[in-house]
Amino acid sequence: MNYRKFGRLGWNVSDIGYGMWGMAGWTGSDDEESLASLQKAVDLGCTFFDTAWAYGDGHSEALLGELVGANPEKRLYIATKIPPRNRRWPSRRGTMLDDAFPPDYIEDYVGRSLDNLGLDSLDLIQFHVWEDEWVNDLSWYTRLQELKSEGLIGGIGLSINRWEPWNGLRAVREGFVDAVQVVYNIFDQNPEDELLPSCRENDVAVIARVPFDEGTLTGNLTKGSTWPEGDWRNTYFVKENLDAAVDKAEALRLDIPDGMTMPQLALRFILSNPDISTVIPGMRKQAHVIDNSAQSDAGGLDQTLLDTLKGHRWDRSPTRWSQ
Repeated sequence: MNYRKFGRLGWNVSDIGYGMWGMAGWTGSDDEESLASLQKAVDLGCTFFDTAWAYGDGHSEALLGELVGANPEKRLYIATKIPPRNRRWPSRRGTMLDDAFPPDYIEDYVGRSLDNLGLDSLDLIQFHVWEDEWVNDLSWYTRLQELKSEGLIGGIGLSINRWEPWNGLRAVREGFVDAVQVVYNIFDQNPEDELLPSCRENDVAVIARVPFDEGTLTGNLTKGSTWPEGDWRNTYFVKENLDAAVDKAEALRLDIPDGMTMPQLALRFILSNPDISTVIPGMRKQAHVIDNSAQSDAGGLDQTLLDTLKGHRWDRSPTRWSQ
């Protein structure tokens, strides 16, 4: 496992982290299997874990707390997220800060996450949605600074809405956040335009999420793919999205080098970018943990292949199903 500096916070974190949404928000999860997979990741050198209160109303956080308790000798970095009070994912233009993150609400959910995790402090607390105009009302920042001074949190982060990498630039450039989490993968390359350079200039850590495009970049989806009732993917992979995604994946398949799988290509594309502090694939099975962790040692891709992958950029805008 290789490690990278986590922005101005200075942490040394594994470049392959762990995204924990699938352990509480997708069907087919099993706690015993999840805990075994988490432990395997720790054994292989993973030190960065990303969860959220909204992942099972604290269930994912509780699983992570068990992992931390089982590994007292390891320095594991814990990042979680505060859900918006109005429960709207993503946030909408014109949403007021008080509708999503009033100061007392922020403090309440920091406390809830600490209770779920069984910890005295959080390394990174993130807003689960974000509107850059909220920089105009710094009550959120003032309260978080108070919590930081009390030792309850270490750093402040944003989880930027899907396909809106511009919607966090002010917070980065004006110095209010230590980290941003953004969708970045072979298809979603637009964070490279402005967000990643701004983070580099301001020493802000970047967490790359959705490396497999919610499953498209595993290469396993078909135009007939379905999921059990209640699974989030049923509302995301509506026909217009599923059909287009499968077509994009099939086009990409032609450019995968011999001996490499599509998921391996997807992770190594992200690891090729030095502006990324860590990438957080969702993993529920030990086999996935082993294979994904191995891409850290495999490293980035050669420039010729990276130039080819530029042609697979897919610029998208939020719509009714993108969430």
